This record gives sequence, structure tokens and C-alpha cells, in this order.
Amino acid sequence: MKRPFRIGTRGSPLALWQANYIRELLAAVRTDLLPEIRIIKTTGDRNFESPLSEIGGKGVFVKEIEEALLSEEIDIAVHSMKDLPAVLPDGLVIGAVAPRHDPRDALVSNGGLMLADLPPGARVGTGSLRRGAQLLNRMPGLRIVPIRGNVDTRLRKLREGEEYDAILLAAAGLGRMGLIEEASEIIPAEVMVPAPGQGIIAVECRDGDEGTRDIISMINHAETWIAGTAERAFLRRLGGDCNIPAGCYAETDGNSIEVTGILASPDGKTVIRERSSGATRDAEAVGFRLAELVLGKGGDRLAGNC
Repeated sequence: MKRPFRIGTRGSPLALWQANYIRELLAAVRTDLLPEIRIIKTTGDRNFESPLSEIGGKGVFVKEIEEALLSEEIDIAVHSMKDLPAVLPDGLVIGAVAPRHDPRDALVSNGGLMLADLPPGARVGTGSLRRGAQLLNRMPGLRIVPIRGNVDTRLRKLREGEEYDAILLAAAGLGRMGLIEEASEIIPAEVMVPAPGQGIIAVECRDGDEGTRDIISMINHAETWIAGTAERAFLRRLGGDCNIPAGCYAETDGNSIEVTGILASPDGKTVIRERSSGATRDAEAVGFRLAELVLGKGGDRLAGNC
């Protein structure tokens, strides 16, 4: 007889897609499980109007789910890794990650304009300090306008309203929702450094639950795990649970890893960009060292404001 295996998630269409993706991976490797989805409403889901910086940062999308995990109401939690705070609550760990989807950012514009075609004064919607800062650094004549909501909500605000000329979204989110054709441009990572963990689906569990950790380890994707480890180490060293415009992207090649990281001022006037490389077995140390480089080039002043 199959035993229930409870998967906690937010209730947005994208979050449910991700949870069902993990459910299918688990069902394929463990036929004795009956994975079931449990929807948990988070603070971020209750308040789609206020900027994230005003309601608690990205942790507002995971707090209630993590509480359910700690109280053993669920067995695992499924998140976009970029939504996870750099430091997890005591007793919780990331136990597995799925193969990474496209880590890049995407521009969706009215009229299909690409980034270089946006005229001065064009209004670009984003709720991300990282995206806004990098965009203003390259094109200071643009206007950054806050936007929040699910993927379909943001697209509707762009298409039906008059407040935005373009919006920035994660390419992975558009792809998972079958909406990648909406993108006017997929922005190269060297132009706009992604958020740490962008495109990665993380599976969180209780640290001491060895049975669950053994189960989810069967779906862990090693290359993605290495990249995510480096990127989260970078964010953690910066004090990345603060609301600072930081980006980090790791690429692996055999046994080596190269990581690019940025730290910026919200107005985009200052962007500190560095790279670090090393062996994949030292991924965490490479990410940490990269953060040290950024902090040493003046990033300490930017991070010190949070």
C-alpha cells in the first residue's frame, strides 16, 4: 500500500507547476509513495500591493510553508530557490534540487521592443531591485515602476493597462507556464546577472528527517546542486537576506566552476562586478570568495546600508 508523502507549496499557478514537477519526479523513482500537494498561503500571497522591501523581503513567500514543515504538517516544501532566504531556519535544509531551467531574465514589451529599442522615459515594471539596478546602470533614461503579482497578473497589467511599456520576468517562470513566446527578448546573463538560484526548484526538508532526505536525494541533480551551492554562499556572505540588489550566476564545466557576481546601488549608479573560479568540489568556497572580492571593491559600503 502506498503511503502519503505531503508536499507543501504556495498556491500560485507557477508554484503548483513546480510542486507537481517534483511530485512527478518522486513518483517515478519511488512507486511506494503517494505524493500529494498541500497548498499553504503565505504573507506574500496575501499582500500583492506593497513592495517586498516593506513587508519583509523574499522570506514572505516561504515563512508559513517552513512553519508547516517544522511542525511536521508536511514532509517537504517546494520553492523557487531564488525565493529562499540565504540562511534557513534552524532544523531545515535544502535536501535536493531539480535540473535547472533557464536562469536568465526576460523582457516582455508592448510592441515587441527589445531592450536596446526602449526609448528614454519608457516605463519598465519589476519588483526586483537587482533587475532595476542593472537596467538603470545600462539605460539610465528608463523609468523603473514597481510591479507585483503572479506571472499572468503581470502580463495582464502590461497588456491591458497603461502603466507599463515593458516588464521584466524570470525566463524560467514564463517557460514553465508555457508563455515563453510572450518574451520580446531573453537577456543574456552577461548583460543582466540573474538572481542567486534563479531557474532552480529547491526541495526543503527537516534536517533530522533522514528517511525523507534519502527519498528526495534520489531526484537531486548534481550539476544544479553545485551551482546553487556557490550562488547561495555568495548571497549568504553578502548578508543577502537584506534587500540589496545582488546577482550571482555559476557555470560548471567538468570539474571546474566559474561564478559571476554583482552588487549594486538601487539607482544603478554603482555596480560592482567580479568573477571567481575553482574546483566544483569547492563550490561553496568559490562563492564565498567571490563575495569577498565584491565587498573588497566597495561592496561593503553598499551592503552596510541594509
